[in-house]
Amino acid sequence: MDRHRFERFLEFLVIGVLLGVTEDLIAVKLTTGADFTLEMVLIVVAVTIPFAAFSELVVDSDEHAVIKKITSKLKRK
Repeated sequence: MDRHRFERFLEFLVIGVLLGVTEDLIAVKLTTGADFTLEMVLIVVAVTIPFAAFSELVVDSDEHAVIKKITSKLKRK
C-alpha cells in the first residue's frame, strides 16, 4: 500500500470510528436510557474500530471491487 492510499485509509478510518462511536452511543442511549460511562464508551470504541477498518479495506480495495460485482449482478437480473 503506497503512502497516499495509507493516508486515505487512516483518514477514512478515523472518520468511520468517530461516526460509528457516535451512532452506537446514540443507539445505546435511545434503547436502554443508560447514562454514558467511560466503560461504555471504551466498549463502543473497541467494537467500532474493527468494523470501521474492515469496511474501509473492503470499500477502498481495487482488487475486490465488491460494489462493482454486486451492481453488475443486479443489472443482469
